[in-house]
Amino acid sequence: MGSDQSSAKREVRHSEIIIVGAGFAGIGAAIRLLQEGIQDVVVLEKAPSLGGVWRDNTYPGCACDVPSALYSYSFAPKPDWSRVFAPQEEIRRYLQDVAARHGVTSRCRFQHELLEASWSEADQLWHLQTSQGPYTARFAIMACGPMHEPVLPDVPGLAAFPGQVFHSSQWRHEHDLRGRRVAVIGTGASAIQFVPTIQPQVGHMTVFQRTPQWILPKMDLGIPPWARGLFARLPLTQKLMRAGIYGVFEMLNGGIRHPAAMRLVQALARHNIHRSVKDPAMRRLLTPNYVAGCKRILQSNHWYRALTKPNVSLVPHGVKAIEGSRVIAADGSAHEVDTIILGTGFEITAPPIAERIKGRSGVPVAQRWKGSPEGYLGTMVLDCPNAFLTIGPNLAVSSSAVIIIEAQLAYIVDALKQARAKGYRTIDVDPERHRRYNDRLQEALQHTVWNIGGCQSYYLDANGRNSTAWPWSTFEMRRQLASFEAQDHIVQKG
Repeated sequence: MGSDQSSAKREVRHSEIIIVGAGFAGIGAAIRLLQEGIQDVVVLEKAPSLGGVWRDNTYPGCACDVPSALYSYSFAPKPDWSRVFAPQEEIRRYLQDVAARHGVTSRCRFQHELLEASWSEADQLWHLQTSQGPYTARFAIMACGPMHEPVLPDVPGLAAFPGQVFHSSQWRHEHDLRGRRVAVIGTGASAIQFVPTIQPQVGHMTVFQRTPQWILPKMDLGIPPWARGLFARLPLTQKLMRAGIYGVFEMLNGGIRHPAAMRLVQALARHNIHRSVKDPAMRRLLTPNYVAGCKRILQSNHWYRALTKPNVSLVPHGVKAIEGSRVIAADGSAHEVDTIILGTGFEITAPPIAERIKGRSGVPVAQRWKGSPEGYLGTMVLDCPNAFLTIGPNLAVSSSAVIIIEAQLAYIVDALKQARAKGYRTIDVDPERHRRYNDRLQEALQHTVWNIGGCQSYYLDANGRNSTAWPWSTFEMRRQLASFEAQDHIVQKG
């Protein structure tokens, strides 16, 4: 019954450690494990190539909003970044180069989408069902990232729209925008990059803004050849620059924890509006009424100028419905378009991977969370022994995601080293410590701008709880995650 090929596909493959996802977190985890001499590592990746968000997001103008020197691994500096803020393709190439150089690419199993991961108490292994057959592992690192599942708005009539509709992360490059009447729904981090880039091409663009954003000027410059040469010859100079940038972001992160301190940021953001928008009425439409930092602070030198162009209309309302080729705004105004681009962001507080992970109880993590994700140090989850989660609940900061990832990897790699050295069969979260940690964390969040800044943002989950942000400094994050303390967990030998 069945061919040899199907039998081979059903054969269970085993690895000591399986990493799910080949973006910054997954590649970094694999490199750190290999550096420690842990060789039995496999990376499962659903796509045909690695790169995570930097593979998927290819929209025009896509670039990092953290300086390249900080948005790269501390153990793999790149002296020849072309710009202060690297464009998407350059970051993707960096990840490919680093993965190849450290022997990670050969350990990647591409087009292996994780369908379900379930813990088996019988053999004390994770059983992973993938699109290419089953795997088992002693330890699982879920490095799936928080920004890869697009949010598609629930707008009546959208499915029946006769023209082209696509999300910014699924850009249809074959669709020629020249002369088109384009509607842009959503004005977040992606939209402020692609709108100015496509504005000169389109016939007319209508931008639907439900809530204005605080947007700072972007200090983006090309890095001259002499500077790249200096970084290559004297790596210490780039390390010093990285440390300086880290300090600036840490100051911003500290300000977000103290709403009154955000006045300076708001003054700079207001200046950014005033230097580009001369019409007082339009300035008012573009000025938020909440404290800066309540939503993610953005950066652009071109967004406001693009909105003032003759072929752009700003509609200061969300979208109520789509009727044929007309987009109906919440104020009742109708706008005829032939292309709709969704800049509506990603699932943050309800990560789809949580639906696919079943721990000891056999209940999916998402059901256990009941709309409010929580973990221990954002890295381990109750009911899920021998499993780790990168960029998990309450780890978001106003800094580089790589800072978070490297902090977590110190903890994860130490845990795996100790498990090997001391014969730990299982590592589990201590429920009491988990409760105390989350109580303390939520208490610390109560007076931050994320909670009291006066906006609705992705930091707050379906229950109105902040299950996204880290309330302390990244220095404190790195301190708490610096090592795995067995006495703070439930460990079993065997």
